[in-house]
Amino acid sequence: MRCTYTYPTGHQIMKVFWTKGPIKGVEPPDLSNDTEYSQRLQYLGDKQQNCTVRLSHVTLKDSHMYYFRFITDNAMKWTGAAGVTLTVTDLQVESPERVTEGDSVNLRCKSSCALTDRATFIWYRNSQPLTERRDRNNELLLQSVRREDSGRYSCAVDGHTHISPAVQLNVMYPPVKPVISISPSGVIVEGDSVTLNCISDSNPPAEISWIKGGMIVGSGRIYSISKISSDDSGEYKCKSINEHGEKNSDTVTLNVTSVRCFSSVTVGVVGVVGVLLGGASGAFVMYICLTKRMNRRSAMKEISDPNEDTYTALELKSTTSDLYDTLTTVDRRPPEDS
Repeated sequence: MRCTYTYPTGHQIMKVFWTKGPIKGVEPPDLSNDTEYSQRLQYLGDKQQNCTVRLSHVTLKDSHMYYFRFITDNAMKWTGAAGVTLTVTDLQVESPERVTEGDSVNLRCKSSCALTDRATFIWYRNSQPLTERRDRNNELLLQSVRREDSGRYSCAVDGHTHISPAVQLNVMYPPVKPVISISPSGVIVEGDSVTLNCISDSNPPAEISWIKGGMIVGSGRIYSISKISSDDSGEYKCKSINEHGEKNSDTVTLNVTSVRCFSSVTVGVVGVVGVLLGGASGAFVMYICLTKRMNRRSAMKEISDPNEDTYTALELKSTTSDLYDTLTTVDRRPPEDS
């Protein structure tokens, strides 16, 4: 801030300093002793007629009325009554709050200060420079804006360290095609708990509905079925919808396996039983249980105890998860006396 002053002859200047107003009848402070200014304020004048001062790294808080003041050898105190008004303005990015994917968007770097015609601008997205090119136009044009253009935009004037406050650009777009995941995967058995998850990207977030056989059966991103039954078998899909569009997922099929146990008894003297028992009459008892275990490996174990009347037994070894287990026991009983 350039400044000159004069004073009456016959006086000697003892002290010069800058202060800030308003001055209300108290001794105003010397800004060079103020911790907020001491490292940034530099007096470039003298004690004759030059009172120029430099203030570095100004911020919005530095907007004030500033006064030059001097004290003479006879304790006379003088203040430049008019003072100097310092107004600090910030760069501002002007941007629409919400845009739709495909729109053309104009962002403007604006300042209330009168910038030179040679001022060039730098644009940033999420604190990263958008381009190495310095543009003399204070506008940034985004043609056919994409969802990837969403972010926080700021600007700066080349040659200055200050960057404007960031402004959020929010790009709206319709849902992408949803994808359904099923947990747990694999064979589903009656009584299990099953969770279907609908994964879809959109802005704003979409509303999710679940459809089975043309009927809406639920809503929300997650659809859970506890103690599932065969009635829950069928084709499922989810629909994702917001104000910009809607999309359906591919159909997934839930097949619920029932669990049943039954036994059968066959008595005879010929046929299969006759073959198994070497032609002797007897009883053939078979138990079959359908479970969600699969691929059990079996091992036949001979029992050599002559007191045992059982020829073979089926010993079950390893377990997996989706075939039938079969337990077969063959007993031989002596024929009853006639």
